[in-house]
Amino acid sequence: MEEKEKTPAQLRREALLDDRKNGYDRLTPEDEAAMQSYCEEYKKFLDAAKTEREAVDEVVRLAQAKGFVPFTRGMSANPGDKFYRVNRGKAIMLAVIGDKPLADGVSIGAAHIDSPRLDLKPEPLYEDSEMAFLKTHYYGGIRKYQWVTIPLELHGVIVKKDGSTVKVAIGTCPGDPLFTVDDLLPHLGAEQSKKPLGEAIPGESLNILVGSRPFKDDDGSDRVKLAILDILNQKYGLVEADFISAELEAVPAFRASDIGFDRSLIGAYGQDDRVCAYASLAALLETERPAHTAVCMLADKEEIGSEGVSGMKSAAFDTFMSDLCDAQRVALKVCYEHSFCLSSDVTAAYDPNFASVYDKYNAARVNYGMGFCKYTGARGKSGASDASAEVVGFVRRTLDDAGVIWQMSELGAVDAGGGGTVAVYMAERDIDTLDAGVPVLSMHSPFETTGKLDCYMTYKGMKAVYQAH
Repeated sequence: MEEKEKTPAQLRREALLDDRKNGYDRLTPEDEAAMQSYCEEYKKFLDAAKTEREAVDEVVRLAQAKGFVPFTRGMSANPGDKFYRVNRGKAIMLAVIGDKPLADGVSIGAAHIDSPRLDLKPEPLYEDSEMAFLKTHYYGGIRKYQWVTIPLELHGVIVKKDGSTVKVAIGTCPGDPLFTVDDLLPHLGAEQSKKPLGEAIPGESLNILVGSRPFKDDDGSDRVKLAILDILNQKYGLVEADFISAELEAVPAFRASDIGFDRSLIGAYGQDDRVCAYASLAALLETERPAHTAVCMLADKEEIGSEGVSGMKSAAFDTFMSDLCDAQRVALKVCYEHSFCLSSDVTAAYDPNFASVYDKYNAARVNYGMGFCKYTGARGKSGASDASAEVVGFVRRTLDDAGVIWQMSELGAVDAGGGGTVAVYMAERDIDTLDAGVPVLSMHSPFETTGKLDCYMTYKGMKAVYQAH
């Protein structure tokens, strides 16, 4: 059938208008197959990395399988070399040395591997009414009502008085017990239901139920607490004082799963920001001898402001980069001023069920690809790095050339809220930086949802940036 000649109006429409299309209308068969394979590996990563420490362990395992070796001060850094450095077991930096000198800058993918959760208090275990509980202090921006009556696992480390370390992961293996935080039954919850959503579940009530059976043949007090400590002592050699030097985290006992009849989505805990962390890592692992050195920074503590020795504000990243630069006799500041960073963090996906808090014309949409976010912040862009037009133009051109499906986005409507990423801390180092990542539904909840197409396109976009700059 002969194709009709396009009218002048149709030609102008095609030339002038930005016609946003669902990514599945643009997806090639090759990308479709690669997307399915990529997302299966990504789900495995999510299940293996429920905490920042476990994420680092899994990253090291994957990196070593690809030929990466630990980088120590004084080593040479030659084209094609693959290095990593672990920061206190909670953050990790990786690099593939490029053909061009570090004086010409590096291409950085920066993401974070911590997620909102319930941390145990230093002295958490107590008994009340012959039930044993663990007291918690929530970590990051959670909606507290979402964390009651769901199954929880317990992960982390215990450092004993003698300096030995015990790893804990309860709930991951078949047959393991699980834990939970109680809530009121509706029959007795009339007064609770009258409270605002943010006040109905006080933080101090997020106490984890861990047992109810008293220690046998004992006439003392706190028999249930004693029985729990006896179990922990037999399994881990733990005594109550060891909680003081422990880092134990309660995380949802959910497995990464396909969502929807069409299996087009992924549901899992911790996708903010392990979905972007995995994309940044997977892209680097597939990068062989780039033009500019490619660096992947996976930081801790973003959810509480990027603080501490393992957060993005720490000098640990500068030390790693300085040691690399020293290997080529390059000043760190020279390297930074010619570098580029994609701050790969998630953005809010438009949800029509809560349309009033979004600007639908500027919101990221599921299945529309990797989401650029020129600025984050709140209340007039406060706390944002606000990337320049030149930086956005560079990334736009790079991704288009690589066949990456992408979109522009904002994190909600003006004055509806806001948020931040590690971008501002990279920018403070004199590194051009742009936020870009996967749109997420139910962000910061115990079970977040992402589109498989967006997950894959973020990986493909990271790979393009590593190879293009």
